[in-house]
Amino acid sequence: MTGINREPDPVRSQTSPESLQKIDQEIESKIRYYANQPSEAISKRIGELEREWDIERFLETNAASLALLGMTLGIFKKRYLLFSATVLGFLLMHATQGWCPPVPVLRKFGVRTRSEIDREKYALKVLRGDFKEIARNPDALKQNPAENVLKVVAQG
Repeated sequence: MTGINREPDPVRSQTSPESLQKIDQEIESKIRYYANQPSEAISKRIGELEREWDIERFLETNAASLALLGMTLGIFKKRYLLFSATVLGFLLMHATQGWCPPVPVLRKFGVRTRSEIDREKYALKVLRGDFKEIARNPDALKQNPAENVLKVVAQG
């Protein structure tokens, strides 16, 4: 693939169908489980999701760590600078194409995109009842949609 990938979620579009199915089934399984849990358990899970590292954070942290290691080792042996260049090249490849060699490995381990994490988080917020005020009064939403939506999302 050449050029910039303009898919809404380029990592998902570059992920194998098997990994996507596994990740999506895990999200569904969690939602089904928490549908029968008290709101305290749902709130705890939402907190976990807010702290969960997405694939971007994994890639950025690992690339920065490995590049710094290569630069440090490059002080002693110049060939390690090539290691840093390779790692940074992978990071650039990911930024422009949504894919680089570590992505399939991370996806197989279940590392999710921000949109996948948010999908679970907002489904849990619906289960917890965070948006019931909007559902109760749809006319108020039509009259002042921005204010009502901001009021609801500020609660979560």
